[in-house]
Amino acid sequence: MRTLRLCGELIFMKLIILDRDGVINQDSDDFIKSVDEFIPLPGSLEAIARLNQAGYRVAVATNQSGIARGYYGISTLNAMHDKLRRLLAVHGGSIEMIAFCPHAPDDGCDCRKPKPGMYRDIARRMEIPLENTIVIGDSLRDLEAARAVAAKPVLVRTGKGQKTLDKGVGVDDTPVYDDLLAAVNALVEEN
Repeated sequence: MRTLRLCGELIFMKLIILDRDGVINQDSDDFIKSVDEFIPLPGSLEAIARLNQAGYRVAVATNQSGIARGYYGISTLNAMHDKLRRLLAVHGGSIEMIAFCPHAPDDGCDCRKPKPGMYRDIARRMEIPLENTIVIGDSLRDLEAARAVAAKPVLVRTGKGQKTLDKGVGVDDTPVYDDLLAAVNALVEEN
């Protein structure tokens, strides 16, 4: 955990990593291919703002194989993320870093979850260790990538979360919440 000294007081900078589709915004088996299709889930923007207010630095790690599949390009992805940042600003929230994997599932990259490459990149760039960092996702791949770097996975039921939970594989003792806002409320109240 990175520390900062402000007016003589030592402040701990906490990091939380969020998945995007199904956690922050609506998910689709047909991919989110345009800015218009990027629709925040109820309460997700407020949840991110609450994390910021509680002293968390927020990062996003998202698989975006729609790029490799030719469904949309980097400029469209950037426009979606610009929309997210604008909507968050209205709620007083921000995301410090968005890492994405543009590769197809069979490309053999190190960044596509369940591999932990994006998480390691976030930790390196933000200069915060991943051990015990909270990672909130809606799929088994999110949980597996978190465990690979000694982070603490959290599952939400939105997106693919309920299907993941119903399968029961790899969920074990992972905390489960209805959505991002419920997870954040529990986290902030606990700390």
